[in-house]
Amino acid sequence: MSLGVWELPEELRMVQETVRRFMQGEIRPLEDKLEHDAYYMPAEMLAPLRKKARELGLWCFRTPREYGGAGLNLLGQAIVAEEMARCRMGVQVPACGVFGDDPPNVIFLGTRSQIERYGLPAVQAGKRVFIAISEPSGGSDPARAIRTRAEKRGDRYVINGQKMWITGAGGADWGLVFARTGAAGDRAGISCFIVDGNAKGLTTRPIPVLRAYYPYEMFFDNVEVPEENLLGNEGQGFAICEKWLVEGRIPYAAQRIGPAQEALEIAIEWAKTRETFGSRLADKQAVQWMIADSEMELRAARLLTWQAAWQGDLGHDPKVAASIAKLVATETAGRVVDRCIQIMGGLGVSKALPLERWYRELRINRIGEGPSEVHRMVVARHLLGGGKKG
Repeated sequence: MSLGVWELPEELRMVQETVRRFMQGEIRPLEDKLEHDAYYMPAEMLAPLRKKARELGLWCFRTPREYGGAGLNLLGQAIVAEEMARCRMGVQVPACGVFGDDPPNVIFLGTRSQIERYGLPAVQAGKRVFIAISEPSGGSDPARAIRTRAEKRGDRYVINGQKMWITGAGGADWGLVFARTGAAGDRAGISCFIVDGNAKGLTTRPIPVLRAYYPYEMFFDNVEVPEENLLGNEGQGFAICEKWLVEGRIPYAAQRIGPAQEALEIAIEWAKTRETFGSRLADKQAVQWMIADSEMELRAARLLTWQAAWQGDLGHDPKVAASIAKLVATETAGRVVDRCIQIMGGLGVSKALPLERWYRELRINRIGEGPSEVHRMVVARHLLGGGKKG
């Protein structure tokens, strides 16, 4: 009697294998020539790889096909995100940017003019675009924390305020800025604006952190935005923000599993060959248990991430499941890489391997996209508030 085993749909398994082969055969050999903390691939190396990726249909996986992307569903995005992250840059720059950079998917909720002026060029050129939500007053509670204001003056909005911890803001072509158009603390008082990266009155400044890929502060000093750059209606900004955050947490979670899985495989190979005190590391129970715990936790994180994606693809609200996936994946990845460094010893913290880089970068991910404590609060409120469990 054979037991049935859940398997990925054939089309997604083929995409997974194609991305995996491309990463191993095309991207990682070139990445190995770059500096340890490099976070971009030089244009002369990137352009030929992007051409190959486009020819294979490996381009902007989250973008609908009608706009030039691969149009993968959430499960497909999660599967691909894990594979794309299995390189040295992978925690922050999946696949070294070879497969393009999806613009925020909510841009495709905009008008046809907005899509054509901003969405399509971003997809075609594979350029990075920023999302500006967090402020010095806080980031995990935007309904209350957002103080940046947008005042309507004639046919334009004038934005004043400050954003903080914004990824990719330096040199970006454009971005989405969430600003207050209504009363303080009111969810219905937030609106979303498309803002050009070189807008007059907008300045950016990098914030040094423990990784080489710095986030930015953004300062808005009477930045004028035409009213046609309002995404959605006035007051709909919080709903747009939440949609982007919830859906984005699923591939975000998967992207953290990738480097941790790669770290575990590096540690396993090391344990099989490294001898100390008369036997291999692989023969020592302390090491065996670290490896076993890591594998079990990664499998659990992966399945929770896939479950969140599946719920979203079925049309259910994946908010709670996405919070669980994000929390478990980021905390699991940090623990796994930490164990792998312990197994590797001194080599684990050297720049001869990517583990120490992943260790630094994964630490940030327990804060970014909502800290672990906030996601625990989301789950707790769901369970204790009498809502439907799922």
